[in-house]
Amino acid sequence: MLELHADNYRIVLTKIDPYSADSTDNADHFDRVYALGEEGERYTSIHAVHVLTETEEMAACLLLAGGGATGIHERSAVLVKGMLYVAVGPWIVALQLPKLAMLWSTQADTATCFGVLFAEKHQCLISHGELEIAKISLTGSICWQAGGADIFTNGCELDGDVVRAIDWNGQTYDFDINTGRN
Repeated sequence: MLELHADNYRIVLTKIDPYSADSTDNADHFDRVYALGEEGERYTSIHAVHVLTETEEMAACLLLAGGGATGIHERSAVLVKGMLYVAVGPWIVALQLPKLAMLWSTQADTATCFGVLFAEKHQCLISHGELEIAKISLTGSICWQAGGADIFTNGCELDGDVVRAIDWNGQTYDFDINTGRN
């Protein structure tokens, strides 16, 4: 579970497993269900997003994605200027608060996105993907994507004008945040 706070709202993200869109036995009700990817794709990542005040639930949505499964942790989502950006499967999704209307979704990695970071100085998002690190504009456009010799399982962080990622073999990549060059 991940809990974030914005204005007078509490945003709670949880992983749902299992979930069947056609079942009447689902524990939660969602105002919106967003299925990402190809129709009929098997969903490996199912994330619930709830926006709450002290007294009521304002909105709830479900994000369904295929690709590599993603969990919920501190880098699963970021809040920026009334928007919630969520990494789910290989996608980054922009949800407008408080109603959770989806403004855009972008497939940021071929396999899966481990997390999303906000680079305040550059006013952009960085997707920590399994196969690619990507710079994404706040409107959902991919500015650049860059891969390495192996999968990026050992971390990704921002350091000034550099996106530093470490692959499975321990090799460090310093990507220029403006160009994506290593």
